[in-house]
Amino acid sequence: MTGLPRTLARARTPQGELALRERVADDGATVHELIVNGAFAMDSAEVASELALGDTLAQAAGPDGRVLLGGLGLGFTADRLLRHGVGELVIAELAEPLVAWAHAGITDRLGRVAADPRVRLIAGDIAEELTAGGPGFGAIGLDVDNGPDFLIHEPNAALYGAPLLRAAYQRLVPGGLLAIWSERASPALAERLAALGRADTVIVPVHRDGHAIDYAIHRVRRAAGHPAE
Repeated sequence: MTGLPRTLARARTPQGELALRERVADDGATVHELIVNGAFAMDSAEVASELALGDTLAQAAGPDGRVLLGGLGLGFTADRLLRHGVGELVIAELAEPLVAWAHAGITDRLGRVAADPRVRLIAGDIAEELTAGGPGFGAIGLDVDNGPDFLIHEPNAALYGAPLLRAAYQRLVPGGLLAIWSERASPALAERLAALGRADTVIVPVHRDGHAIDYAIHRVRRAAGHPAE
């Protein structure tokens, strides 16, 4: 990098300290970083897997479809979904300060997502949305942690367990898709999804800091003739 990161915003949450930082990369590009409890969570330097998640969700939901997204992050998946033309996007983000920063437009992308009339941005636990009643979704995406094997917040382990996965599956309309981002492929998660329906794993290879990394998107599709329970 060409300079030290500067902190745009910082806040305490029940899950720990959250900070949004900005730095200038060697090529002059502005890079935003989310830091959780002093540890790197994500940045805008390499977002191929976030965009791939948005693409697979949008394709499943179809034009004007309804999508539920767990995790706002830096807004790349949400922005991708909106650019694909989804009709309604519900985003559940546990970190309330991040939701407030988005509404304040702390970055252009977060501000654009929060201001879009198709978006309902909730400061809350995605698990509550998965278990709530109401209309089904054409696609549900979960990107709330690093995956079941590399958790930042240990309580998030429940999201990858059989009960909440089944709850998410049941919120899908027939033919709908559940997609889960993971830092790497998880055989145990793949097995749980396969127990629900037709499942597969998409690998998104990226290069970061001179290292090759294979991010994974685990997916399961609800059968077209399988009505919501």
